[in-house]
Amino acid sequence: MKIQELADRIGLSVHTIRYYEKEGLLDERHLRRDNNNYRHYSDEAIERLTLVKRFQSVGCSLTELKQILQGLDTNTTTTQQGIEWVLSKIKEIERKKEEYDQVLATLNRMLAYKTALQNDSGKQHR
Repeated sequence: MKIQELADRIGLSVHTIRYYEKEGLLDERHLRRDNNNYRHYSDEAIERLTLVKRFQSVGCSLTELKQILQGLDTNTTTTQQGIEWVLSKIKEIERKKEEYDQVLATLNRMLAYKTALQNDSGKQHR
């Protein structure tokens, strides 16, 4: 598939896909170039870029992600390194989840308070 189709399918801009390619997140498994230099992306590109988006959404930097993916791709990451990275990400996500839960609880209290105020003022004007 061409770059615009890939962009449409995964919800990234063409510019972002080119940037990820330049940064080494995509390789020959993910794209090839025709004689006219047009990029053609494989289904593996969809999987790779979806993975990149997911990890970025939980706070993984591109630098960190690039390092991990290259280590996996080239088989230079040891099992122990992989385990340590996964455990650190789990801890980080759990910490963020706790923060989000606290914010959500605060927002729910605010909503309940504002709703009660609105209901009370509505009763007074009847």
